[in-house]
Amino acid sequence: MGVYYIFQRELKSYFQSFIAYVLIAVFLLLAGYFFYSDLIMYVLWSFHKVNFKKIWQFYFNDVRYLLMLTIPLITMRLFAEEKKLGTIELLWTYPIRDWELLAGKYIASLFFLFLMLAFTTVYPLITHVLYGIDVAPLLAGYLGLFLLGSSFIACGLLISSLTENQIVAALGTYGILLMFWFLTWNEAIANQKVVNVLLNISLFDRLITFTKGAIDLKDVIFFINFHGLFIFLTMLSLSTRKWRGMK
Repeated sequence: MGVYYIFQRELKSYFQSFIAYVLIAVFLLLAGYFFYSDLIMYVLWSFHKVNFKKIWQFYFNDVRYLLMLTIPLITMRLFAEEKKLGTIELLWTYPIRDWELLAGKYIASLFFLFLMLAFTTVYPLITHVLYGIDVAPLLAGYLGLFLLGSSFIACGLLISSLTENQIVAALGTYGILLMFWFLTWNEAIANQKVVNVLLNISLFDRLITFTKGAIDLKDVIFFINFHGLFIFLTMLSLSTRKWRGMK
């Protein structure tokens, strides 16, 4: 019951403000622009039959950057705002455990992410009606985007739990995500062993297989482990109040 209460509470806080609607509107607008530009670019540059699998690769790679820009704005308030307003102390007086508080906020953020991605399916659905495209690669690509976006949420949860300033929480999350994005950019100055290690821990490169319409179990396990690590660290962050003698 505690998880469901927090879940409802978070969803209400999202949609009772204009921030959620603005984020979704901007996300859909930019996703639509990228879909249109990728489609037009490929049609103009290709001199053969349009390969929609290639278009989905371009599109999903573009959307992942949109997720990197929008997710920190979703997660920055999850714990930081509670701390600033003092409502987190009130929550701790309720019969709600730390894991229930964390799970409720996490699931609410996942639901928000799911809504954003679900709305973007209108673009490939229109294409499917017109051209009868294969749906399987789309499902794999969207699964990859959801796993990637939920990883961003797990990262944002941790940073938000460490501060009471929403701007600091957003910037901290951006910093970590940019680090994972830049991780393999300097592969030209590293030896092959170092490159292989960087590729194994690179967050963004794990999406590549999904964009090609395939699902690699190793990538799925990587995302699950990434979630587990940041959720565990967030639980440790929340439990520090007990170490400081807070009830």
